[in-house]
Amino acid sequence: MAREDAAVKPYDEYPEYRDEFGLVGPLPASDGQRRVPEEGFFTGPEIGERLPGFALRSASGEKIDLHEDRGRSKAAVVFFRSAVW
Repeated sequence: MAREDAAVKPYDEYPEYRDEFGLVGPLPASDGQRRVPEEGFFTGPEIGERLPGFALRSASGEKIDLHEDRGRSKAAVVFFRSAVW
Protein backbone atom coordinates (compact mmCIF):
# COMPACT_ATOMS: atom_id res chain seq x y z
CA MET A 1 0.00 0.00 0.00
CA ALA A 2 1.52 3.35 -1.08
CA ARG A 3 1.78 6.21 1.33
CA GLU A 4 0.35 9.57 0.23
CA ASP A 5 3.57 11.46 1.00
CA ALA A 6 5.55 8.99 -1.15
CA ALA A 7 3.48 9.60 -4.28
CA VAL A 8 5.34 9.63 -7.58
CA LYS A 9 5.37 12.98 -9.36
CA PRO A 10 3.94 13.09 -12.90
CA TYR A 11 6.52 13.51 -15.68
CA ASP A 12 5.28 17.07 -16.34
CA GLU A 13 7.06 18.04 -13.12
CA TYR A 14 10.32 16.70 -14.64
CA PRO A 15 10.73 18.61 -17.93
CA GLU A 16 14.19 17.09 -18.47
CA TYR A 17 12.41 13.81 -19.37
CA ARG A 18 10.53 15.39 -22.32
CA ASP A 19 12.49 15.46 -25.60
CA GLU A 20 12.30 17.88 -28.54
CA PHE A 21 9.50 15.77 -30.08
CA GLY A 22 7.36 16.02 -26.92
CA LEU A 23 7.92 12.38 -25.99
CA VAL A 24 8.53 11.41 -22.38
CA GLY A 25 10.89 8.60 -21.47
CA PRO A 26 12.30 6.93 -18.37
CA LEU A 27 15.68 8.67 -18.84
CA PRO A 28 16.47 12.38 -19.19
CA ALA A 29 16.28 13.56 -22.81
CA SER A 30 19.98 14.49 -22.63
CA ASP A 31 20.95 10.86 -21.95
CA GLY A 32 22.92 9.22 -24.77
CA GLN A 33 20.26 6.56 -25.34
CA ARG A 34 17.63 9.22 -26.06
CA ARG A 35 19.56 11.48 -28.45
CA VAL A 36 18.95 11.48 -32.20
CA PRO A 37 21.86 9.75 -34.00
CA GLU A 38 24.37 11.90 -35.85
CA GLU A 39 24.27 12.25 -39.65
CA GLY A 40 25.59 9.10 -41.34
CA PHE A 41 24.75 6.83 -38.38
CA PHE A 42 24.34 3.25 -39.69
CA THR A 43 20.79 2.17 -38.87
CA GLY A 44 20.85 -1.24 -40.50
CA PRO A 45 20.40 -2.73 -43.96
CA GLU A 46 18.27 -1.05 -46.57
CA ILE A 47 14.86 -2.49 -47.50
CA GLY A 48 15.40 -5.46 -49.81
CA GLU A 49 19.09 -5.84 -48.90
CA ARG A 50 20.08 -9.40 -47.94
CA LEU A 51 20.89 -9.77 -44.25
CA PRO A 52 23.98 -11.60 -43.11
CA GLY A 53 23.33 -15.11 -41.82
CA PHE A 54 22.54 -15.47 -38.14
CA ALA A 55 20.81 -17.90 -35.81
CA LEU A 56 18.86 -17.22 -32.63
CA ARG A 57 17.01 -19.34 -30.10
CA SER A 58 13.22 -19.34 -30.04
CA ALA A 59 11.26 -18.91 -26.82
CA SER A 60 11.22 -22.72 -26.53
CA GLY A 61 15.01 -22.94 -26.97
CA GLU A 62 14.97 -24.21 -30.56
CA LYS A 63 17.76 -22.83 -32.78
CA ILE A 64 16.37 -20.90 -35.75
CA ASP A 65 18.64 -19.90 -38.65
CA LEU A 66 17.32 -16.93 -40.63
CA HIS A 67 18.28 -18.21 -44.10
CA GLU A 68 18.03 -21.99 -43.63
CA ASP A 69 14.73 -22.25 -41.78
CA ARG A 70 12.65 -19.93 -43.94
CA GLY A 71 13.53 -21.62 -47.22
CA ARG A 72 12.42 -19.38 -50.07
CA SER A 73 9.91 -17.51 -47.90
CA LYS A 74 10.36 -13.82 -47.27
CA ALA A 75 11.01 -12.53 -43.79
CA ALA A 76 10.53 -9.23 -42.01
CA VAL A 77 13.19 -8.36 -39.47
CA VAL A 78 12.51 -5.33 -37.28
CA PHE A 79 15.33 -3.38 -35.64
CA PHE A 80 14.74 -0.99 -32.79
CA ARG A 81 17.27 1.83 -32.50
CA SER A 82 17.32 1.75 -28.74
CA ALA A 83 15.41 0.54 -25.78
CA VAL A 84 15.67 1.11 -22.08
CA TRP A 85 15.37 -2.27 -20.41
